Amino acid sequence: MKHKVRLTVIDKKLFPELQQRYCADPCSGACPCYNVGDVFEFYRDGERDDFWHCGFNTLVHTDADPATVAGGPMLPFCSELWDAISRYIYTGLQGGSIMKGWMRNENEMIACCSDGTRPVIFKIERIDYE
Repeated sequence: MKHKVRLTVIDKKLFPELQQRYCADPCSGACPCYNVGDVFEFYRDGERDDFWHCGFNTLVHTDADPATVAGGPMLPFCSELWDAISRYIYTGLQGGSIMKGWMRNENEMIACCSDGTRPVIFKIERIDYE
C-alpha cells in the first residue's frame, strides 16, 4: 500500500482590525500565497520526496497563475504554513492516522497557518492507493 497526501485550500480569513493594530504594514491584506480551491499532492517514494522539498512543485490545481502560488513551480511552501502542517503531511505519507478520535475520518485534518491576521485554512487528506 502506498500513500499520498492531498492539501486543499478550503478558506482564507482576514482580520483587518488586527492588521491595523499590530502589523508593520497595516494594510497588508489577505494572504498572497494561496487561493481558495488550490490543490497540492505530496508523494514520498523512490522517485519523489515532496516532503523533503517542503512542498515545492506539488501544486496540481489552481485558478490563479501557478507561478504565484507557494508550492507551485516557482515557490516553496510558505514557512509559517509548513511549520504548522508538515507533521500531518509526514504522518500521512507514512500511512499513519492524521487525527484519530478528533476528526470523523482519521485520514483527514483541518488545519491552518499560524498567521493570526490572515490565516489560510487547509483540508489535509491521506489517500491510500495501489
